[in-house]
Amino acid sequence: QVQLQESGPGLVKPSQTLSLTCTVSGGSITTTYYYWSWVRQPPGKGLEWMGAITFTGNTYYSPSLKSRTSISRDTSKNQFTLQLSSVTPEDTAVYYCAATNSGYYSHPGWYDYWGQGTQVTVSS
Repeated sequence: QVQLQESGPGLVKPSQTLSLTCTVSGGSITTTYYYWSWVRQPPGKGLEWMGAITFTGNTYYSPSLKSRTSISRDTSKNQFTLQLSSVTPEDTAVYYCAATNSGYYSHPGWYDYWGQGTQVTVSS
């Protein structure tokens, strides 16, 4: 059973870069055909797919966030990370890491495995 766990600071100041890490156990981030994504949910809103890194290391980003988002991985640690730059209070959300082997990787409903989520608040 694949398990994912998010980690990172819960409070980030405006204009800074938000950095989160997802540690994967019970499976490898190089497993064929898997997409490893970051999804967030702002207060009172639905799930928003932010971007993904594939089993080969290719990356895909939401067009609305592409200019501020970077996803990378460390295969030796079986981790992948999110960096979101120039944050504002509108980036306050619960951030999830998730995994799917579906080609519909930009649709949160197709994800099989989820982390518990971590609250990130952007405030001075």
